[in-house]
Amino acid sequence: MTLNPALDLTYTVDELVRHATHRVGAVAERAGGKGLNVANVLHALGEPVLATGLLGGRTGAHVRTLVDAAGLAGSFVAIGDETRRTVTVVDRADATGLWEPGPTVTSAEWSAFAEHYESLMAGASVVVFSGSLPPGLRPDAYAVLIAAAKRHGVRTVLDTSGEALVHGTAAAPDVVKPNAEEARAIGRTGTLVVSRGREGLIAYTGEGIFEAAPPEIVEGNPTGAGDACAAAIARGLRDGTPWPALLADAAALAAAAVAAPVAGAVDLDEYDRLRKRGPHVQPDR
Repeated sequence: MTLNPALDLTYTVDELVRHATHRVGAVAERAGGKGLNVANVLHALGEPVLATGLLGGRTGAHVRTLVDAAGLAGSFVAIGDETRRTVTVVDRADATGLWEPGPTVTSAEWSAFAEHYESLMAGASVVVFSGSLPPGLRPDAYAVLIAAAKRHGVRTVLDTSGEALVHGTAAAPDVVKPNAEEARAIGRTGTLVVSRGREGLIAYTGEGIFEAAPPEIVEGNPTGAGDACAAAIARGLRDGTPWPALLADAAALAAAAVAAPVAGAVDLDEYDRLRKRGPHVQPDR
């Protein structure tokens, strides 16, 4: 689910320098937003996935065209305001993101989406709630949708921030995927998979506490690594994968996303290589 999708533009430069003019070496354009990144990763892995969310205006129409062109199944609700754009500038060292705030969603549009969302539950086994909430939505929007998924017996993964994370966590999703700073804000409640950048992942689960680190540092664009991790978690929940194996897979898939040029993509050859090398997973002491 991507309630605040975007037309995602990635510019590649040799080196990003503040207050300077840059010649862009390559431009990539894709349907973006964290939930769409998750859906694209799962689609690349051959998993059945449906992308949903809110799209509006000319930008939203273009995003819908890009979703269709990628072969990704989508079921979106139209809104009146314009879908946002995001720009990621990638150089040899890292990536810099510029995110527009997104469209304002009316109460009638939110009600229409909530009704549409309920209609999708019959065909779902896991729902991933990813990214920011657009203006106009209450901070408990994800909590409302998590509660609806529970009524239908659908597993849930939450990957957001700020007030949406606090309210969503209170609704007790199956897995919450914060970064280290966000984890401190919500405490150890339920099952958490905490992203720690190059240090890998730590999971607080009913099976124990586990750490997973990729077998090597992968250089590239880290923007979509967390979304690849969420994709692996969703697949693991569906399949009932034990947490040590699930966390190892998530670490390998996140590293393979860093090796891909844009968020929402993974280097499948790198993923296979990293899985064979085996991300190091150990109980946390």
